[in-house]
Amino acid sequence: MKPCFFIPALLFYTGVFAKTIHVGANQLYKNITSAVADAAAGDTLLVDAGHYREKNLIIKKSIVLRGLNYPVLDGENKYEIISVMANGVIIDGFRVVHSGISSLEDLSGIKIYDCKNVIVKNNLLEDTFFGIYSQNSTNCTIENNGLTATSKEEQQSGNGIHCWKSDSLRILGNKITGHRDGIYFEFVKNSIIWRNTSTKNIRYGLHFMFSNDDMYVSNVFSNNGSGVSVMFSNRIKMFSNYFEENWGDASHGILLKEISDGYMQGNYFARNTSAIYMEGANRIFMAYNTFANNGWALKIQASCMDVVLEHNNFTGNTFDVGTNGSLVQNTFNHNYWDKYEGYDLNKDKIGDVPYRPVSMYSMIVEKYPPAMILFRSFITSLLDKTEKILPSLTPENLKDNAPLMKKAF
Repeated sequence: MKPCFFIPALLFYTGVFAKTIHVGANQLYKNITSAVADAAAGDTLLVDAGHYREKNLIIKKSIVLRGLNYPVLDGENKYEIISVMANGVIIDGFRVVHSGISSLEDLSGIKIYDCKNVIVKNNLLEDTFFGIYSQNSTNCTIENNGLTATSKEEQQSGNGIHCWKSDSLRILGNKITGHRDGIYFEFVKNSIIWRNTSTKNIRYGLHFMFSNDDMYVSNVFSNNGSGVSVMFSNRIKMFSNYFEENWGDASHGILLKEISDGYMQGNYFARNTSAIYMEGANRIFMAYNTFANNGWALKIQASCMDVVLEHNNFTGNTFDVGTNGSLVQNTFNHNYWDKYEGYDLNKDKIGDVPYRPVSMYSMIVEKYPPAMILFRSFITSLLDKTEKILPSLTPENLKDNAPLMKKAF
C-alpha cells in the first residue's frame, strides 16, 4: 500500500494549523497591531472589550478579526481606522469611531482595497467620514452593520456605505443614518442591496451612478434629503422597497434619470413630495406598486419612452401624474385610481371610460409653481372638470384605457 502523502497538505488547507490569538489588557498581546503582525493567514484574532487607539490598522493577511463585546477602535479624528488589503478577511463585532476627515482622501471607518471575498459584519460605526468603503472589490459582503454620523453639511460627511468599481457585492441588513448618502454605488455591477434601512441622510438614502445589473429589495428609505437617486444605469431591479417621508422642493421618493430596462414591483411610496420623478427613462416596467398620500405620485417627463404601468394603486395623492409635454409614448393600463369617476356597466371590474390622470391644474402648476396658492379653490375644480369634458391642455394619449374599479391588490 502506497503512503498517503497528500494528507498533510489536506490538513493544512482545511485550516488545522490556523491558530487563535487573544488581544486585550489581560492577554499576551495588548494591542491589535502587534497581534496582526504576528498572525499568519487563516488565524483568528479575538479582541477583548476595551478602547484601542491603533491609528490606522492595516490588514494584509487573510485573517479573521473578531471583537468580543464591541471593543472600540478609535481613529482620534485623524486616521482611517481599518484598511483591508487582503482577500478573505473578516471584520466582525467592533465599534469603530472618530475617523479623520479629509477633502483629498476618502478616509473611512473600514475600507476594502482591491480585494475579494471580504466580509464586514455586525459592526457599529459612529462619527466616521466614510463608513464602510469598497474600492475595486469583488464578491464582498457588508452585513448587519449600524452606521451613524452627525454632520450637518455634505462637505463634512462622506457616504455610509460607499462602493466604487466593484462587482458582486452583497449589502445586507445594515442601518444607516446621518451620512451624505446612505448607500452609494458607482460603477458597481451584479450586486444586491437587501433589507437595509437608510434614514435621515443629508442627501440620498441610496444613490446609483453608472451601475448596471444590480438589484435592491425590501429596503426602507425614509426622511432623507432627496430620497433615492438612480442615474445613468441599466437593468436595475427594484422590488418591495419603502420610500417614505421625503419632503422638499427638490425631493422625490426616487429619481430615475437616464436609465433603461428597469423593473419596479411591489414598492410602496408614501408621503413624498414626488413619489417618482422620471427623466430620460426608457423601457421601465412598473407593476403592483402603491402610491399613497404623495404630492405627485408620478412626474414623468416627455423625454421618457416605453414606460409601462400596470396594476398599480394610486390613493390619496394630490396629483396622480404630472408631465411637461404633450407627446407621451408610455403605456398606462389596469391601474386603480381613487379619483376615477367612471362607471362599469358590464360589471367586469374595469371602467368603461378611460381615466386621464393628468389634471389641467397640475399642468398649470408644472409651468407656474406659484399657482399652487389656488389649490382646493373653486376655480381649479372648475378647470379640471372642464378639461375632462373638452381636453385641450392635457396630453391626449396619456390615459389609462382600462382603469380598475377596485384596488389591484
